[in-house]
Amino acid sequence: MEEQLTTRELNHFDGEGNAVMVDVSEKEVTRRAAAAEGFIRVSRGVMEAIVHRGVSKGDVLGVARVAGIMAVKNTPNLIPLCHPLQITNCAVDFEPDPESGTVRALCTVRVDGRTGVEMEALTGVSVALLTIYDMCKALDKGMEIGGVRLLEKSGGKSGRYVAKPCEQLLLPDPGE
Repeated sequence: MEEQLTTRELNHFDGEGNAVMVDVSEKEVTRRAAAAEGFIRVSRGVMEAIVHRGVSKGDVLGVARVAGIMAVKNTPNLIPLCHPLQITNCAVDFEPDPESGTVRALCTVRVDGRTGVEMEALTGVSVALLTIYDMCKALDKGMEIGGVRLLEKSGGKSGRYVAKPCEQLLLPDPGE
């Protein structure tokens, strides 16, 4: 059973419960990193088109990579209380798995700063997956996005976090 947190324990709220940006001015600048993953389940035809670059809109994974990187850089414009950060490195990679009919997206982000980059990694992987959907929706509107989660983070006061392995990353196949 989860503990209930009060607004004092949630650092994006003040004493009256108002949403506030966290003051990081007194925090030490440290090297911080985060990695997030997510998956999109696609049909065989879509997988073939992605792998063999047969989508009329262009190189799906190449465009999705650029979209994910752009999303990382624009996270504070999308998530209201995120701090603008000077990202020092960002990578978005893909692992198509024709056997399972999924494409895994992985976004890693690094910064030397006063706050972490978890939201940037999660935003990058989410937008990369949405871009795959957008570029392939003419072929199949039934694609499914899921399993978006933080895999790992390092740096800062809370230190290192590594997610536990997860076996069920997407909803079960409706045909099963």
